[in-house]
Amino acid sequence: MQIKILKKTSIIIFSKSLMNNKSNPYTYGIILILLTYLSFGILDTIQKTAVQYHSVFVLLFVKYTFCLIFSFFISKKNNVKDYYLSNNYKIQITRCILSVCEACFFVLSFRYLALADAHTIGSLSPVLVVFFSYLILKEKINLATWVAIGISFFGVLLIMRPGLTIFNPYLVFPLLAAFFYSLFQIATRLNAHYDDNETMLFYNGLIGVIITLILSIFFWQPLHSFSFIFFIFLGFFFCMGLFLQIKALSITPVSVLAPYNYTIIVWAIFFGLVVYKEIPDIFTIIGAIIIISSGVFIFRYSYK
Repeated sequence: MQIKILKKTSIIIFSKSLMNNKSNPYTYGIILILLTYLSFGILDTIQKTAVQYHSVFVLLFVKYTFCLIFSFFISKKNNVKDYYLSNNYKIQITRCILSVCEACFFVLSFRYLALADAHTIGSLSPVLVVFFSYLILKEKINLATWVAIGISFFGVLLIMRPGLTIFNPYLVFPLLAAFFYSLFQIATRLNAHYDDNETMLFYNGLIGVIITLILSIFFWQPLHSFSFIFFIFLGFFFCMGLFLQIKALSITPVSVLAPYNYTIIVWAIFFGLVVYKEIPDIFTIIGAIIIISSGVFIFRYSYK
């Protein structure tokens, strides 16, 4: 009885402290973004198991379906009525195709790689965004940022270790995911001049559902009796992560939240170790430290 009362009291105290943190948007936003990547960490752990039994495209079809439903909810909540109308369909569709490409390679990497390896290499995407901002958006990059970009690539080479051991070709999957995700971010930045967030979220779901449905038919794999359970949990944690992320970004500047994106690597190492007994080697750990340090430097330097 005393234990139950203690648990109930702890929950009430935590809830009150969380509510009080709303007066400080930075603290509240950081808490939300940490919970965001906890949700995504659980999501990826589920995906790693699910992709062993299901087609990548079926799993993505489920996620994009939930994304489409979620976009209706967000649009209604924010009272956006014309969310289904885009002012630039060319950029909008391009960014959605890039999103599907990124998701395909990233989820596929879970089938062959440890969570820590996939996420560490995938975390190169923020650095690539800066690089493509220079190539595509013609943004200026100073020497210090170029050095940080070069160091980040060195971190990736440490993890991949070409020439030092038998090269694992599947390490290319998260690298391709990072490549497509960085281009997706650039396209999203361009599209933000034309469409609201609700419109972009709606088309992310719609185009994603159409593409993955077609691919699922061509690369069909039979479902299992437990498939429905996987799908429910995939949809729940995906939408939970999206909701928390949108909420965090709505109240706290990107410059404050961006470095916390790398906590997904911590969760990847944790869940990989606990669930799959994956122990990252010294090269992965050093590579992760290098990539995270370079990424945080670039974020801090870019938002000064």
